[in-house]
Amino acid sequence: MSEFSITSSDFEEGGEIPKKFGYKFENEQPDISFNNVPDGHKSTALIMDDPDAMGAVGKVWIHWLVVNNNGSQIYGKTDFGENRYGGPAPPDKRHTYIFKAYALDTMPDLKEGYSKQELEDAMKGHIIGEAKLTGTFAP
Repeated sequence: MSEFSITSSDFEEGGEIPKKFGYKFENEQPDISFNNVPDGHKSTALIMDDPDAMGAVGKVWIHWLVVNNNGSQIYGKTDFGENRYGGPAPPDKRHTYIFKAYALDTMPDLKEGYSKQELEDAMKGHIIGEAKLTGTFAP
């Protein structure tokens, strides 16, 4: 069986994320696919963040938090203060964005607007698959 992975039809691993997905552009949500999700999973989660923001704004910037429970999506709060996708918006130079996918053996009990910490706490001990995808974006 193939390994759990995350891909996008909009950009390749390590490639440039098109401008239309940028926060200051059209802020379109990219197409993300979870492939070969492990048997026994009950939900999936996605965290998109920008570790390069640490140098520019002093923290890892959260761009997207979403859990898929039984086909319904529950969004967490981004560092833009919104409960939805917030695209790349580097303030200084090209940044690398990391999309982290998780297959979980439970359905986290989270309410819309949860934080990254709340999601990570809910996932502890329940991750049965993990994958990542990276893309870059320049201002």
